[in-house]
Amino acid sequence: MINVLSFTTLYPNAVQPVHGIFVENRLRRLAESGKVRLTVVAPVPWFPFASPRFGAWGAYARVPGHERRHGIEIFHPRYRTIPRIGMSVAPSLMARDVRSLVAKLVKDRRIDLIDAHYFYPDGVAAVAIAGELGLPVCVTARGTDLNLIPRFAIPRRQIVRAAREADALITVCDALQQPLLDMGIAPDKIRTLRNGVDLIRFRPMDRDAARARWGAKGRALVSVGGLVERKGHHLIIDALADLPDTSLLIAGEGEERRALERRIAALGLGGRVRLLGQVAQADLPSLYSAADALVLASSREGWANVLLEAMACGTPVAATDVWGTAEVVTAPEAGVLIPERSAAAIAAGVRRLLDAPPERAATRAYAEGFSWDATTQGQLALFESLARR
Repeated sequence: MINVLSFTTLYPNAVQPVHGIFVENRLRRLAESGKVRLTVVAPVPWFPFASPRFGAWGAYARVPGHERRHGIEIFHPRYRTIPRIGMSVAPSLMARDVRSLVAKLVKDRRIDLIDAHYFYPDGVAAVAIAGELGLPVCVTARGTDLNLIPRFAIPRRQIVRAAREADALITVCDALQQPLLDMGIAPDKIRTLRNGVDLIRFRPMDRDAARARWGAKGRALVSVGGLVERKGHHLIIDALADLPDTSLLIAGEGEERRALERRIAALGLGGRVRLLGQVAQADLPSLYSAADALVLASSREGWANVLLEAMACGTPVAATDVWGTAEVVTAPEAGVLIPERSAAAIAAGVRRLLDAPPERAATRAYAEGFSWDATTQGQLALFESLARR
């Protein structure tokens, strides 16, 4: 049995049940192998007031210090942050504030290695702590931690140093290896272990019932993700001007909600576009099943889990060709890639897909090739080699 401490700020909790759920999904499969005893440390920014009127910061204050989810024990230590201007010192503040808890867990639970998810600040802090404790450490890169944050000089220097000092590096798609190679990291230190999809949870539902539940009209599109600019919901809304008899359901919450509401009103699309707010994971299979296609118009993605989730429900996808997306959408039964991130290109891609859609059973069959088995086995092999060191 390997004793693993996973370290990440991207992890669900009682107050934020879908925050970083893609990390939880990966670790759940690892724990279910029966070959790993897993403890999760998921640091949370410190904030003094728990009132909902403080938005996300108030939510952080309400996160419990300790909880258990799906049989996995999770600790949520607080760490100090400096909003807006503290990006450069975030890893050192995090490491300083959580190292005592990590050290205690390492001693009490005979931890063999630290498994960090997301490079900055999480991975940088984890590498520093692991170095002090004399433990091997692995860091998994997931997207913006390598395709955006290294554009800033100080974080880039810290990422490069952590990548060199870490014992192993994982990327969730091949495309994310290139930034590490550009930083001078040895190729034999990096491996790709893609995300999988829960084929039991995400499965085709009765389409008529699903469409009735969500009020899907005509040819129905769905867009799932936080309401932030990089997810491109605004471009999909604009694309509806060239997609008559097509409706759009948007699932997610975020800072762009007001702007999207104004855009919908200005374009006179109130009857065809609905903002659903945050949709629970348990309800997503029904939403995907109600749609004729999922549209993802992101400017950056590592490995977009929503693509496989939709496909597993029999729903093909139209997605912008960025980073790891081309590694997910590789066949006609999966859907189409959109070569340009614009409303016109999105409309053209959607038309191409909906005018000749694949059989939904074929789309489901394609998704079945992306179970978690290979990823879990890859993690186990890596962790066994690290533990032996």
